[in-house]
Amino acid sequence: MPRKLRLEYPGAIYHVINRGDRREDIFRDDEDRLCFLRTLGEACQKTRWQVHAYCLIRNHFHLVVETPEANLVAGMKWLLGVYTKRFNIRHKGCGHLFAGRYKALMVEGSGTGYLSTVCDYVHLNPVRAKLVRRDAPLENYRWSSYLEYLKGPKQRPSWQRVDRLFGEKRIPRDSVAGRRELARQMETRRTQEEATEYQEIRQGWCLGSEEFREEMLAAAAHLAGSNHYGSDRFESGQERARRMIGQELERLGWAESELTRRRKGDKDKVALARRLRAETVMSLAWIAEHLRMGSWSYVSNLLRTTKSANSED
Repeated sequence: MPRKLRLEYPGAIYHVINRGDRREDIFRDDEDRLCFLRTLGEACQKTRWQVHAYCLIRNHFHLVVETPEANLVAGMKWLLGVYTKRFNIRHKGCGHLFAGRYKALMVEGSGTGYLSTVCDYVHLNPVRAKLVRRDAPLENYRWSSYLEYLKGPKQRPSWQRVDRLFGEKRIPRDSVAGRRELARQMETRRTQEEATEYQEIRQGWCLGSEEFREEMLAAAAHLAGSNHYGSDRFESGQERARRMIGQELERLGWAESELTRRRKGDKDKVALARRLRAETVMSLAWIAEHLRMGSWSYVSNLLRTTKSANSED
């Protein structure tokens, strides 16, 4: 049976869930959780994602993410692949870490309350999992973005976005008083949850108004009739990388042919390769080909050795 297409468009919001293979742990200790959050931060830098909510549970994670560019698939491939590699290296393992395909629920973000609903669902997950005692505040659970919402702006990671959730909860400012009001609302909310309240989040593919649902169905039908969806999606992921190369060539005063003329390890080409690795999800093979730097393994070794030399300076 063919897989359902992932709907991607600029500004889309998703509730993403993924579990461990055979429901096994994907976080064995706090260092794993910190590693995942660091990797998520790197993914956000590469993709420009904005995270509205997250929660890390022993064998799964929740993520509410907005994609200013249409790049959920490319970003998730990088995030899950890199975290799996780091987890396996740390624990001396190999093979799959996550179970099959992640779930990505489309969420309407028009300010009508759907984003607030899904963020509440994520932030209250530790309560449903009985990871927070009945008499303890929700903020006692460390591995959730709810704790980040209660911090001042300078204490949060740059990729954590709070303004849209504050807006949907009618909290006018990200201030001490505003954060206190959020805590009050959430403590009230945890006592009012009903078993059927989140059925659409758990079982559906889309959370929003009837108009939003119809728009998503129309978009899915259009994509299903296209034979070029995969290549078009990859092309959109390349646009940013190509634009970066063009801007750097212009800054250096180079024609594109200069990439071929200059040696593979030219310092300016290395600097651009490093930036492409940091700010996009393009592979080493793609970078090597487009910067005329030989094989992907040569580029990998070059980036590693020049990084070591720079750190010694």
